[in-house]
Amino acid sequence: MDGKKNDKMNRINAILKNKEYQKYLKMNMMAEADRRFCHHDMEHFLAVARLAMILRTKEQLEIEDELIYAVALLHDIGRWKQYQDGTGHEIASYELAPEILDAAGFCQEEREAVLSAILQHRNPDKAQEASLEGLIYRADKMSRSCFACEMEKECNWKNEKKNLQLQY
Repeated sequence: MDGKKNDKMNRINAILKNKEYQKYLKMNMMAEADRRFCHHDMEHFLAVARLAMILRTKEQLEIEDELIYAVALLHDIGRWKQYQDGTGHEIASYELAPEILDAAGFCQEEREAVLSAILQHRNPDKAQEASLEGLIYRADKMSRSCFACEMEKECNWKNEKKNLQLQY
C-alpha cells in the first residue's frame, strides 16, 4: 500500500479513535437500546461507506476514499440528539462533526465537503447528483437490508422506500 493512501486512512482511523466520536457512538447505542428497527451504529456506517465506494466506482465518480469514509462514519453520529430533543440528526451530526474532522487533520475544503454531505444526506433533491452528497444519499438509503429484516412488516417506511431486493 502506498504511503499517501495509508496517510489518508490514518485520518479515518483517527476519527474512529477520537474520544468524542466514541462517546457519540455510545450515546447512539444507549438511545437505541430498545429500538426494534434499524440502528445507527458502526455496522450501518460501514455499510454506507462500502456501498458508496461501490457506487463511486460504478458511476465513475472522482471522489476521494477518505471523504466517503469520513461522511459515512459521521453522518448519523448525532442520532441520539434527535431522540433527546427532536433536533434533526443531520443537523446534530453536522454540528458535532467539525471538531472530530479538525482533530483528524482534514483541511477546510475537505471539512466543508464532508459537512455538506452530512447535512444533505436526507435530502431527496440530492438523490441523483453525481456528487459526494448524492453518493452518500444513495448509499445511506441502500444500506438497509429490509428484505431480511424481521421487523419489515411493522416498519413505517413506505414500501417504495424499503430495500426489498439486494442491489449491491
